[in-house]
Amino acid sequence: MINKTIKKIMLPVGILLATYILAQIILNNPPKAPRGKGVANALISVETLTLLPQSYQVTIASFGTVKPRTESVLTAQVSGEITLVSQQFRDGGFFEKGDVLVQLDDRDHQAEVKIKQASLLSAQQGLMEEKARSEQALIDWQRLGNGANANSLVLREPQLAAAQAQVLSAQAAFKKAQLLLERTKIIAPYAGRILHKNVDLGSVVANNTQLADIYAIDFVEIRLPINNKDLAFMILPEQYRHHDNATSGAQVMLTSNLIGEQRWLGEIVRTEGAIDENSQQLYIVAQIDDPYASNNQAVAPVKIGQYVNAKITGKTLEQALVIPNSAIYQGSYVYVVEQVENKRIIKRKNVNIVWQNSDEAIVSVMQAESLSFGDNLVTTSLGQVSSGTEVNLISTPLSERVKHLPGKLDRNKEKNRSAKQAPEMRK
Repeated sequence: MINKTIKKIMLPVGILLATYILAQIILNNPPKAPRGKGVANALISVETLTLLPQSYQVTIASFGTVKPRTESVLTAQVSGEITLVSQQFRDGGFFEKGDVLVQLDDRDHQAEVKIKQASLLSAQQGLMEEKARSEQALIDWQRLGNGANANSLVLREPQLAAAQAQVLSAQAAFKKAQLLLERTKIIAPYAGRILHKNVDLGSVVANNTQLADIYAIDFVEIRLPINNKDLAFMILPEQYRHHDNATSGAQVMLTSNLIGEQRWLGEIVRTEGAIDENSQQLYIVAQIDDPYASNNQAVAPVKIGQYVNAKITGKTLEQALVIPNSAIYQGSYVYVVEQVENKRIIKRKNVNIVWQNSDEAIVSVMQAESLSFGDNLVTTSLGQVSSGTEVNLISTPLSERVKHLPGKLDRNKEKNRSAKQAPEMRK
């Protein structure tokens, strides 16, 4: 029994002892496989733009609808049937000042003129007879009056004045009849165009009947709203009391894609005298001179009511710090690259935007610790990066760097277009 008990105890002890010895052997003899060094973190590659002062031409964007400056309702001043209409008396038709647009039946008015003319002749005859009677009364009184003064009744002065009044009344009636006869011809008051006609040949119209809506074609106007932040950068044509001439306005390029690509060069002619109550913005008025001239370079003439986009030439800013909008994060800060102990690191700088359009922004350099001239602005999109992060600069060719300069992109495209056209012209 004792031997069996010893055997049961020794077996587990032996297994534990063998396990312990094996574990010590493994721990004291680790594998000696070769290990490589850890790979260093890759640096962020960025492009930069050295900020330099420049002369910058501000361009203000706006929009508006084309309206005629002079618009009228052509109205009949006499009644009658329309017997003749001009070939240009139609929607969109052009006419010149003095053209007869509509002719009314004038036979009744011609008859009225003859009646009034006859009344005038009769009144003139009565006046001549009364003058003769008055002269004869004066002769008779001088012969029979024994030197006394004759009164007005004896000399027929009231009868003479009445005859003169009859003549004046007949003359006025005759002129009025002639005027009504002239008004049977509806004459254009200025060079213009028919916006919408309301009558046609054979229509019977009465006094004050509206015949057509017309407008002048010497120039058209566009009312343009201006954001309050842009007012300080514009050249506004203001008027002042006791001054006949207003200050000169800026040029404006008006464009539309309604009928192909249309472009018109206009001028800002006036500034409205009140802030719009609905938008709380100031409106200015642009003018296009002679918009329907055949030598206009637009694809088609401008249309009344047409929506157009406007690019208004503003002030020229000297020593301006201009950066692309793509380099601004959350509208308040940018990243620059600085050299610190043989390392190029990212640094975050706040910006104070003075003016901004869809592509570029003008930044103030007056505040301390903000963006300034000479900084290397990061133009690569980074997202959220901590200040002090080491970066690697991308070597960008000069032609590519020019593309990133504010205001240079259009000129670069124009140079490339000219370079492509040169071989064709040589051929």
